[in-house]
Amino acid sequence: MAGIIGYGAYIPRNRIKVEEIAKVWGTDAPSYKKGLMLEEKSVPSPDQDTITMSVEGSKRALKRAGIDPREIGAVYVGSESHPYAVKPSGTVLAEALGSTPETHTADLEFACKAGTEGMFIALSLVQAGAVKYALAVGADTSQGAPGDALEYSAAAGAAAFIFGKERLVAEAVETYAYMTDMPDFWRREYQYYPQHGGRFTGEPAYFQHVTGAARGIMAKAKMKPADFQYVIFHQPNGKFPFRVGAMLGFEKKQIEPGWLVNKLGNTYSGSSPLGLTATLDIAKAGDMILLVSYGSGAGSDAFVFRVTDRIDEVRDLAPRTRNLLDHNKVYIDYGVYAKYRRKIRKAD
Repeated sequence: MAGIIGYGAYIPRNRIKVEEIAKVWGTDAPSYKKGLMLEEKSVPSPDQDTITMSVEGSKRALKRAGIDPREIGAVYVGSESHPYAVKPSGTVLAEALGSTPETHTADLEFACKAGTEGMFIALSLVQAGAVKYALAVGADTSQGAPGDALEYSAAAGAAAFIFGKERLVAEAVETYAYMTDMPDFWRREYQYYPQHGGRFTGEPAYFQHVTGAARGIMAKAKMKPADFQYVIFHQPNGKFPFRVGAMLGFEKKQIEPGWLVNKLGNTYSGSSPLGLTATLDIAKAGDMILLVSYGSGAGSDAFVFRVTDRIDEVRDLAPRTRNLLDHNKVYIDYGVYAKYRRKIRKAD
């Protein structure tokens, strides 16, 4: 049996509140807070990007895995905000960890599910025996145009998972993928900010694909919602995970431990993977966890994990995700936020 042997999270310290963004654009903060169930979001500093956050999260995963990084045979970074158009994020990450040169590396993109794409590939390579260990990271410094609804949610963070066949903290019991050519959200080459497809977002995009993947994997695993202690859905805002959970028959108490979006924002490729790290931080041996991602375009990856008793040995070898989310925060105003996110652009 293959599965997760180490995991780690990284969240920038900076935060901006919904009220601060709404004040600048003259919008109604209470409406956004109620409508999106968002209070604040993380903001990367100018020297933080997908690569730096991937390195931090992966180092924490290594601490929990307790392996020699030279034995990692594959490194995948899923993101829609890779710092370079031509130069892999994965090579920098692998070099920083000491996993080069005998490592297969690739950068992945699929909107907000690029992180779970990496998890799927890394797990599959380990299951096939092609590599002893494989690392998958979901990380983003996500973008939202000034004044757009996405600006209230687009946040930053990273989650890393090392897969292997021994010393498991969570066995991978089943996987499943559900994908169609559904337009929803896109950004063309040379554009700074994404656009969203209005009527496609929601019912035909998020809800169809998340429910399709969740029902598909539960049928494949012969399981039902009551068999899981925890479930994590992609979190584009606060409402969608609870709504899709209710559609599938899950209770609020199964969703809340991995629901970070109200204080974190939408970390895109890091969204559902970060929810998994927060859930592993509190899970017990034998707990069953369902993870369902979502990426515009559109598709969902689903995983069923069974937690092992090794979780108690490793969970405090690195910072817990809720501690990163709730402590040591630095609140910034919109001016600092605009500078950090380079929203003020000068003509060349």
